[in-house]
Amino acid sequence: MTPIVDAEFAALCPPLTVEERDGLRASLVAEGCRDALVVWAETGILLDGHNRLAICEAEGLEYRTVELPFTDRLDARIWVLTNQSARRNLTDDQRAIMAEELATLLSERAMRERAKVAVAAREWRPMNEPILEAAPASKIGKPQGRSRAQAAEAMAVSERKVRQAQTIRRADPALAEQVKRGDLRLADATREVRKREQEARLDDLVAREVTEPSGLYDVIVIDPPWPMEKIERDERPNQVAFDYPTLDEAGLSVLPIPCADDCHVWLWTTHKFLPMAFRLLEAWGLKYVCSFVWHKPGGFQPIGLPQYNCEFALYARKGSPKFLDTKAFPVCFEASRGGHSEKPEAFYEVLRRVTGGRRLDMFNRRLIPGFDGWGKEAA
Repeated sequence: MTPIVDAEFAALCPPLTVEERDGLRASLVAEGCRDALVVWAETGILLDGHNRLAICEAEGLEYRTVELPFTDRLDARIWVLTNQSARRNLTDDQRAIMAEELATLLSERAMRERAKVAVAAREWRPMNEPILEAAPASKIGKPQGRSRAQAAEAMAVSERKVRQAQTIRRADPALAEQVKRGDLRLADATREVRKREQEARLDDLVAREVTEPSGLYDVIVIDPPWPMEKIERDERPNQVAFDYPTLDEAGLSVLPIPCADDCHVWLWTTHKFLPMAFRLLEAWGLKYVCSFVWHKPGGFQPIGLPQYNCEFALYARKGSPKFLDTKAFPVCFEASRGGHSEKPEAFYEVLRRVTGGRRLDMFNRRLIPGFDGWGKEAA
């Protein structure tokens, strides 16, 4: 009986390279098919030996089969992936993708078994005991961490690489398949996923409800969406990301800054992002001049460090812009706090007095009199 080639099972196995296939053909022609093909006993579906079967049929070579019993397709698929771990020609990246597939199947099987236990407990209740409804499988929960650890061990790769593979699979299954075939490195696929996420965030920033300003500006204030995350807490509010999109340095460095030939620019930043802020000014083609310091009441104090009770507005320029007035124009000033990430009105009062021309406030949290606004929350 000729084994049945099932597309789903065949797809579980990474394809051979041209060199590997030529080597296998030469070995089979010279020595015959020494290893038996593995077939699912109950169905006749081929589980292991797809390449050997194709070559033997093409070359007219004899082969033998061995049958193994399985409960269902899920158990058979788990066996196929686990059996593939013995292939010495697989790279760690390919193993990571296969481990991700195996973890998904192991998790599905664990959910199935837990559902069976719940149903059995319901059916074998003591006499006169109230009927307890078994939770549906979708509510029981996936033991993903345990399944991932098992899959990583079976495929001899780290859990970190398996998590990477899961991220890639969720973002773009086609990318995961390229890694599995050996056409793409896991690191390159990860970078591609991050690039797409970055582009999506940038699109979200550009496609805002507030109309994006057109033309060039003589004065620009920029408060970028720095790549920050909130602290994850055990209690509410348990929010690990901000309610607005953020950009990493690569995304920020390519932002179009609509400077006129002679333009004043203030770039707001904090202690943490000072080094990046200077790099951004250079990437935007601006010349740094000095730093304005906002001394504000209170502030975050890291353990073992001073209290951070100030923020910075790095002043840079394009060309040779002129100030209208330099009286009462210090680089240090005090002002009260406003809402989250909201900059003080006192700062804008000074800028309206000492500068002229078109003014723009990029990524602002509110509309500022005398400035065009470009910000997701400006209204």
